Amino acid sequence: MQLLKVEENGTAKLYFLSSALWFVLGALEGITAATGLVIPDLFGGIAGLVFSRVRPMHTTTMIFGFAGTALLGGAHYIVPSVLRTSLWSERLGKVSLWVWNLSILTGLVALDLGHSQGREYAEWIWPANVGILLAFALMFVNMLQTAANRQEKIMYVSTWYIFAALVYTWLIYFFGHAVFNMKGAITGLPDAILAWFYGHGIVGLFLTPLAIAIAYYIVPRVARSPIYSHVLSLVGFWTILVIYTHIGAHHILQAPIPVWLKTMAVSGSIAMVIPVFTVLVNLWLTMRDRLGLFHADIGGRFVTAGLVWYILTATQGTIQALPVVQRVTHLNNWVIAHSHIGVFGFSGMIALGGLYYMLPRITGKPLYSGRLADVQYWLLVLGMAGFFMVLTAGGLVQGHAWLNGTTVYRTLPMIHIYFIVRAAVGLLIIGAAFIGAYNVIRTIRGEQAQDERIFGEVFQGDPQ
Repeated sequence: MQLLKVEENGTAKLYFLSSALWFVLGALEGITAATGLVIPDLFGGIAGLVFSRVRPMHTTTMIFGFAGTALLGGAHYIVPSVLRTSLWSERLGKVSLWVWNLSILTGLVALDLGHSQGREYAEWIWPANVGILLAFALMFVNMLQTAANRQEKIMYVSTWYIFAALVYTWLIYFFGHAVFNMKGAITGLPDAILAWFYGHGIVGLFLTPLAIAIAYYIVPRVARSPIYSHVLSLVGFWTILVIYTHIGAHHILQAPIPVWLKTMAVSGSIAMVIPVFTVLVNLWLTMRDRLGLFHADIGGRFVTAGLVWYILTATQGTIQALPVVQRVTHLNNWVIAHSHIGVFGFSGMIALGGLYYMLPRITGKPLYSGRLADVQYWLLVLGMAGFFMVLTAGGLVQGHAWLNGTTVYRTLPMIHIYFIVRAAVGLLIIGAAFIGAYNVIRTIRGEQAQDERIFGEVFQGDPQ
């Protein structure tokens, strides 16, 4: 079958293509939801376009469809590359891709029809969740067999993060989505605890390890220098696995959950500075005195931007976990700003960096248009900066109004202008999504724009 055609790095290529297409859909869902906040009656009550359905469609499309799919594409390229072998089964890899895409589509269609578990980031119905778990299992088997057949004895740090992401994500997805219960979510505080054990973990134990794996792969190659410290990579890896698993409860500090769990969540959130800044210091010291190389390489430039957003995401996340700060920031647009820079600014930018760095090496030809990739980069930088500022400002207005006793309906007129600006900024993201999809499709077809300035060099062989 053509869909399961065996070709070198064919699995990674199709993951990247799928990500580019999901990005377009996710951006359209986002602008639909944002416009609905500005003009609530715009869609005339059409069930499939109401905010309560489109918003979870947007978040899950961006997490799994766009960022997650691109990061998994990078994983399918990195593991064979650093282990000096071929992917154990390209056919199995493509099976996992189609199971993955079909599961995402099933979840999104169900949400649009009103079928949801009603839990943050864990809204998909049971069949979609089973499909996602099956896809992860297939990926793990493929990666494990690839590692068993490796020619390189040393397991580079990127492979650690990739295997950890596959194992941890399977476990938190199973429990967080209550897959053991075919009827969907369970009830009461246990459900809230499980939901946020998953809700925070899907960012920190799925997107983050895969993004770090790509950064550890690309940064030394663009810098043309070995990683600064193997010891720091060990510290960063083990501390994130130990600390991140239990901090999701800081989202429900106001709920009557056990005090010991609240204490663990807050203290763990503060302790996250250890793995985050260990990784960042290691990568920045690898990059020092070589920033010109990253400016010249479009993939390296996206990764650099993602690492900058990682600093902001981690710093803000630690601060907002403090109970005294949550008095102002809890349940308002401050948190939405944080989720945008975490999923999109950090993970999404690094995912695109992996795509633009690896795709020319997969096809053996340069990008269709380096200029278009450059335009997409600046649209996303400006768009993410706009999202962060307007949502943070709107959240502070909301939080202080509520703290002073202002009712919700009196607060809405205060933040209406922020919703308008947010929707306007979203147009930059939509433009970036369409530009990226066009560039990726033309690159995979082996085409080259005329009068094109090439960003970086065509793949001739990576240092191992």
